[in-house]
Amino acid sequence: MRIISVNLNGIRSAASKGFFEWLALQDADVICLQELKAQAADMTEQMLMPHGYHGYFHYAEKKGYSGVGIYCREKPQQVIVGLGIAEFDFEGRYICADFADYSVVSLYLPSGSSGEERQAVKFKFLAAFLPHLRELRASGREVVVCGDWNIAHKEIDLKNWRGNKKNSGFLPEERAWLTHLFDEVGFVDVFRSVHPELEAYTWWSNRGQAWAKDVGWRIDYQIATPGLAQRAHAASIYREQRFSDHAPLTIDYK
Repeated sequence: MRIISVNLNGIRSAASKGFFEWLALQDADVICLQELKAQAADMTEQMLMPHGYHGYFHYAEKKGYSGVGIYCREKPQQVIVGLGIAEFDFEGRYICADFADYSVVSLYLPSGSSGEERQAVKFKFLAAFLPHLRELRASGREVVVCGDWNIAHKEIDLKNWRGNKKNSGFLPEERAWLTHLFDEVGFVDVFRSVHPELEAYTWWSNRGQAWAKDVGWRIDYQIATPGLAQRAHAASIYREQRFSDHAPLTIDYK
């Protein structure tokens, strides 16, 4: 089973840069999308249902903002749109597809980089989301939560970690939250389990020469229950083409 997660920073923009042509060659079973920046009326037939896939979406109420989606070959038994928390569901940040013996979530966790107000929203989301993650972990199902978590966990996960200790995305509280998710709740950072020592990133600032110099952050994850995580045998970040300021994260599971 191959699962891809990618923040598109606008599905229309990514489409114009060849994303769907690339996707058609990937032989993926499930693709999790974040930051659609589109409403239903903006979506073309290709965006709604690429050849061979069913498409499901959680659009933000605000135009040109946020939004997540899932493409899957197999039709899910059910699709859950939103967390049931109005202020976060308004921003289109969560969708879950339940299959017979596993579930896949596409998540776009808030960014706090624009200022204190949004950082407060991010912390509020983290506090509300943790009980939900505990429920998923306790459900007995295999679950993988794919997406842009907007947190680099450890120093290996961003190039300039020394200069970012007080910046959103690498704050001690955010990193501790992820540590708790892994060490106490029992989820697994699948990419890091496959590549314990690899310095690799999934997002690069558009400032300066970040992409060219590979000065990035690893903030896109597939975070899974242990049973599913231990089946992962290959994990890669695609950088040959650029569809977005993020790169697709592909993980193959036995």
